[in-house]
Amino acid sequence: MLSSTIQFRVRYAETDQMSYVYHGNYAQYLEMGRIEWLRNIGISYKEMEESGIMLPVFNLNINYLKPAKYDDLLTLKTTLVKTPSVKINFNYEIYNEQNELLTTATTTLVFINMKTNKPTRPPKYLLDKLTKIEL
Repeated sequence: MLSSTIQFRVRYAETDQMSYVYHGNYAQYLEMGRIEWLRNIGISYKEMEESGIMLPVFNLNINYLKPAKYDDLLTLKTTLVKTPSVKINFNYEIYNEQNELLTTATTTLVFINMKTNKPTRPPKYLLDKLTKIEL
């Protein structure tokens, strides 16, 4: 399905005493990937929230294959798994500058109507954009 890629450099504050990225920071990296994935298809997550839809994480699974280190330039590939329904699923791959696969991950997020605080279908404009892109 549809993928997007971003690059970022590991900052000192994101590492532990071994100069490895602290495991808790990976959730933030994945969020960066999702936000940019949406932006790449023309959707602002901020505007989605302002329109009353939020996307809390329902499930997060991370596989740490090799450590990322301070000052590494990382490439994060975010891929939509399938057309979303009430849930949206992403796969992630993080590579270093040597193109070594460091981390894989998956997330499931749920579309929530902020007025009712209940699951809802994805916004029509999101589905419309995905339909146009996939054609």
